[in-house]
Amino acid sequence: MVKLFALSIFYKGSAEARLLKSTYDLQSFSFFQRGTVQEFMTFASKTIVERTQPAMRQSVKQEAYMCHVYVRADNLSGVLIADHEYPQRVAHTLITKILDEFSAKISADRWETGSDGTIDFNTLPAYLAKYQDPKEADALTKMQNDLDETKIILKNTIEAVLERGEKLDDMIYII
Repeated sequence: MVKLFALSIFYKGSAEARLLKSTYDLQSFSFFQRGTVQEFMTFASKTIVERTQPAMRQSVKQEAYMCHVYVRADNLSGVLIADHEYPQRVAHTLITKILDEFSAKISADRWETGSDGTIDFNTLPAYLAKYQDPKEADALTKMQNDLDETKIILKNTIEAVLERGEKLDDMIYII
């Protein structure tokens, strides 16, 4: 089962990356591990943002996780931490969507000084929940799955018709 664990927005300053907003889904970890796992994910996200050039996307394997990052040309950055099964295209689509929405709502002059507590952008948990199932959240993935199901149904129908035709031919030869 695919799983999203964290979604974060950073501003990549000249010295270091600044966390602007984040949300986590750590229900799959034990209660006592959650704090440590969240710290690890925040640290890994910050490090990856700092090492990614502006206007670049990348996906980095970090232990048991895939960290998908996008640093825009204006240094606004998004990080999505998921398991290895989560589709890379869907992850980057989500990051782009979040960053576009964030930049439309929060002015650029607040990015350099803002923090998780001072920035009012509360849509991250809803996106993290919605995109847990990439098939439902992404139209292209959903369409591909529907197409695959249709191909299977069509193949089974054609096979059934061919079997009926063979039986009809057998009846003709018997008579």
